[in-house]
Amino acid sequence: MDSRQYVSIVIPAFNEEGNIKVLYERLTQALAAYPPASIEIIFVNDGSTDATLQQCQTIMQQDARVKIVDLERNFGHEIAMTAGMDYSQGEGVIFMDADCQHPPELVPKLIEKWQAGFDAVLTNRINNSGESLFYRLASACYHKLASLFSASHIPSKTPDFRLIGKKYINILKKMDEKERIFRGMLSWLGLSNYAVIEFTAPKRQSGQSKYNFKSLFNLGINGIVQFSTVPLRIATYIGLFAAALSLLLGAYTLWEYFTGNTARTGYATIILTIIFIGAVQLIVLGIIGEYIGRIHMEVKKRPLYVADYLTQANTEPAPSHARSESIHCHRG
Repeated sequence: MDSRQYVSIVIPAFNEEGNIKVLYERLTQALAAYPPASIEIIFVNDGSTDATLQQCQTIMQQDARVKIVDLERNFGHEIAMTAGMDYSQGEGVIFMDADCQHPPELVPKLIEKWQAGFDAVLTNRINNSGESLFYRLASACYHKLASLFSASHIPSKTPDFRLIGKKYINILKKMDEKERIFRGMLSWLGLSNYAVIEFTAPKRQSGQSKYNFKSLFNLGINGIVQFSTVPLRIATYIGLFAAALSLLLGAYTLWEYFTGNTARTGYATIILTIIFIGAVQLIVLGIIGEYIGRIHMEVKKRPLYVADYLTQANTEPAPSHARSESIHCHRG
């Protein structure tokens, strides 16, 4: 039976050397009332090129609750969260970023709600002090498009700062898709028994945000394509529209011919028609290509990541672990 006593805190970190120590100090202060045996803190080093790993190792030597999942390269934020989740041992798993924009002081509130009986505790960011106008607009557009095209509702202003109970964690561990978006995956699960805590995100403690226009654009494409086939249906509609337009143009040309109207060269019409049809074909092929590309990556069945698992009792790199079907079988 779910005891709701042991909590894992998963913290992905990519080049966050200026934040790790401050985050750890604030987190340990917030968790001072909890027995050390009831908490584990898992830092996931997502291929950092600065001193992030070294700082995590220093903290680990001082605190046996701290574990490290050291990814061999930068696999991305979603995969880093997955790796931390895979190695977690808690009945509940808290996900939070390493930039201190997810206030550690809220962690006890997440635990309290979970221990009160909720299977998941989400957060709602009502304001972000460090968010630029461009990021706000891009985020709003992304969530509007995702809600329009996706079969699973992906809520806005709901960051990765959350606690997920064992009931849902066990299901998430069985989901093996390469292109992962936790928000969409949780929406697909259809969370029913959950609570929401509102908070205001402060500015980053140190460093720069890892999200730029390219990463936001890719996130938007993934969010739509991963959870919906609506774009393929839209491609069909575009093709039907182009075919109907071509029939109308053909009918108009025949009407001009038989009514004896003054002949025109039609050069501009031909060029515009060719450009239009070519653009339609490229759009449709692009949409189909997005899905085929994902099928291509999925059927390879490569592991999601390669990582070393470090604890205070094992400071030497352990044999590399990777998420694969055999690990799923081992977990049962």
